[in-house]
Amino acid sequence: MYYQSSITRRVSKKIYVGSVPVGGDSPISVQSMTNTDTCDVEATIDQIQRIVGAGADMVRVSVPTNEAAEAFAKIRARVEVPLIADIHFNYRIALKVMETGVDCLRINPGNIGSVARVRSVVSMAKDKNIPIRIGVNAGSLEKDIQEKYGEPTPEALVESAFRHIDILDKLNFDNY
Repeated sequence: MYYQSSITRRVSKKIYVGSVPVGGDSPISVQSMTNTDTCDVEATIDQIQRIVGAGADMVRVSVPTNEAAEAFAKIRARVEVPLIADIHFNYRIALKVMETGVDCLRINPGNIGSVARVRSVVSMAKDKNIPIRIGVNAGSLEKDIQEKYGEPTPEALVESAFRHIDILDKLNFDNY
């Protein structure tokens, strides 16, 4: 039985996460995230392989520390699936994983520090053609947005996302 969906895809720009096209007229891609300690290289690789075996096209890995960034480099060297590094606040870690061959960064541009820090991440991302996935969640809402809405509402998350888009747009970065 064939079912024609009434959902119409909105027009969007196509980017590439490694070899996987995302957006535009690309097929929907599947991403999952590891929940291992990234510093446990063997466990993380095992989980990545199981995620890929289940059908994921790309895998996100948390990289909260310098030690995790070093482990990420070892993981990157041993897996072929596109990897997204989930960066938490520290722009130096973003720079470090971009040197190791990450396929995409997941950052919250407003939470990695000054404009100069964001500019350095964006500059390297441009040079290496690495896309950025803007990540917003209830735990990372800016204080003024949290105060405005009182709690992490969908509207608050959207406002935060658009604020981060504005940061990247002002830096002439559109690979997000």
